[in-house]
Amino acid sequence: MHLYLGLSVGLVFAIAGLTGSALVFYVEIDRLLNPALVIAVHAENQRKSVEAVVQKLQQVHPNRPNAWRLEMPIAPDRPIMARYYKPQEKRHQSFAPLVVAINPYTLEIISQRFWGEYAMTWIYDLHYSLLLDEAGKTTMAVIAIFCLLSLLSGVYLWWPQRHKWRQSLAIRLRSGYLRQLYDIHTLLGVYTLALLMMIVITGLILERPQWFKPTIHAFTTTFEKPYLTTFLTQFSTKITADQALQIAQQQFPKSVPRWIDTPDSDSGTYMVRLKTPMDIADRFPKTYVWLDQYSGKVLAVRDIRQNTGGDVLLDWQHPLHSGEAFGMTGRIIVCATGFIPMILLVTGYLRWRRKA
Repeated sequence: MHLYLGLSVGLVFAIAGLTGSALVFYVEIDRLLNPALVIAVHAENQRKSVEAVVQKLQQVHPNRPNAWRLEMPIAPDRPIMARYYKPQEKRHQSFAPLVVAINPYTLEIISQRFWGEYAMTWIYDLHYSLLLDEAGKTTMAVIAIFCLLSLLSGVYLWWPQRHKWRQSLAIRLRSGYLRQLYDIHTLLGVYTLALLMMIVITGLILERPQWFKPTIHAFTTTFEKPYLTTFLTQFSTKITADQALQIAQQQFPKSVPRWIDTPDSDSGTYMVRLKTPMDIADRFPKTYVWLDQYSGKVLAVRDIRQNTGGDVLLDWQHPLHSGEAFGMTGRIIVCATGFIPMILLVTGYLRWRRKA
């Protein structure tokens, strides 16, 4: 079982590991590949209002009436990244938003790219769905289960007798090509087993959370996104995106805005995503505020201080998978771990070929 799983799903595991290593530093690599995304900052620079950015997007794209999702820059030299999630050009794909980079000081449109058509998003789709859209997500989830079986069967094959534990865990390479391949394969697998298991399990849950929610809901509840509407009257005037951000931050005074969704219609709402001191993730925090686009009334809130056990379990999956839960150290460790499946594949294959 270990042999044939390694020779089949092991290749996909290796590809997922290498692409995952790159995605740990997705934003940084994208900026290296696209220098225009690094904005020159001068002392006299002043950021335009978020409402001005929204107006600019609507001016440049008058035929895109639905909501824009704006990612607020976390550093002065970064642009505002705006996503339009349902572009007509990509209507046959479940996820292929138009991504627009905007200079927050001049409102210059730096770039306009469709998701999947530039390097880092292509790598993301390969990692997440093997470039097969929804069917690929299910395929990757099934492969993740087989990867777990491969890891566990490898541990079973390695498991030493009681009096040989110290010898089996000794970090050394014996003489002889086959023995050295075996030592590299087993020692690397054993010493990184916990990390590999964590990455595979979190990846499996992220691919298909709906497979696990019934079990979670048997013990606890989880937060469900509310479906809200607002009602236009003849006296209604809309609040600005900046007012929406201000009202949302008043609910969480120590928060920093990360994302804001504009209303998708006259009955839509603002959704503001905030980073609070309690949030694990920095780029994708789990604190939300929904607001009426006319009155500014807070319609719903997700406060992670009220998380259930199920919420905590699900909220930790992405930060663990990317390493972000433990800051830069965690990201570097996960990035390095992504190379392990390829090394295991190569050493296992070479040993099998030589023995065969």
